[in-house]
Amino acid sequence: MQDDATRPDVLVIGAGMAGITCAQALAAAGQSVLVLDKGRGIGGRIATRRATLPTGEVSFDHGAQYVSAPSDDFAARLEGAGATHWQDGADKPHLVGTPGMSALMRALAAGLEIRQSCEVSALAQDGDGWTATTPMGQLHARRVVVTIPAPQIKRLLGADHPLCAAATNVDMQPCLTLMAAFEPDSPRPFLHRFDPTHPLAWIAQNSAKPGRGNTAVTWVAQAGPDWSATYLEGAPDLIAAQMLPLLCDVIDADPRDALHVSAHRWRYARATRPLGQPFLRSDDHSLYLGGDWCLGTRVEDAWTSGSAIARDMTGLANVG
Repeated sequence: MQDDATRPDVLVIGAGMAGITCAQALAAAGQSVLVLDKGRGIGGRIATRRATLPTGEVSFDHGAQYVSAPSDDFAARLEGAGATHWQDGADKPHLVGTPGMSALMRALAAGLEIRQSCEVSALAQDGDGWTATTPMGQLHARRVVVTIPAPQIKRLLGADHPLCAAATNVDMQPCLTLMAAFEPDSPRPFLHRFDPTHPLAWIAQNSAKPGRGNTAVTWVAQAGPDWSATYLEGAPDLIAAQMLPLLCDVIDADPRDALHVSAHRWRYARATRPLGQPFLRSDDHSLYLGGDWCLGTRVEDAWTSGSAIARDMTGLANVG
């Protein structure tokens, strides 16, 4: 257990958009905050994977493809974090990080104390706050904000916790993602395509985004929910081998020409039945649950949830 003098006011579990947004707002309001995340990097599904080819390094935004900013405040935060417009012909601006989406989260998280590869296996309330059990030992704080996917909350708090019933009403679907690279002179038939009737519902020419370089033509393809659920438990190499021909058929490429192929499994990617409110809160205001799953499927939903939690915790009208 850490020394009393080093205990933060708030533990934030999860370093995705909701957690980082909340943590920064609380820190700006004078709270001491410690962010914990089980991953090696921060950002959650705002993620970038890198691969080294004989011709150089390439990257893939294998989670969120872009961010839409419906509010001026959110747009200003993103642009302050280095976001730039992807000129993809969309009706509304699509903002992306450079050289990858993960750069946005690193900029937004600047100055926060974050412990990575630190999965919380249990969370229990005690006399003066909450104790989180982690590989680094037990950590204590007066209040806790949990921003992990809704289906994982029961494991953390226990099925009998009063907030679990509401969280378990949230339905989330998986998404399997393919990352593939081809020679620079390979076909580039479109910037992105959305077709919910195709096994690969979303296909994007990742290398066409600003700042991605010209080492190779890179593609990110995300399977639809039914296809993803069917093949969810397959090994990543097998998933990649199944998805590559589907991609190549659409972009008129030969699977044998791929310079790099890999796959990623997002087990909880989209909330098909969201909570319908920005967060859940315990009666004593010491525990908050939030994330994009509270409001929808977009990055801005996570930002709205994290901002709303911080406002509620501080009692200030304009924290966010």
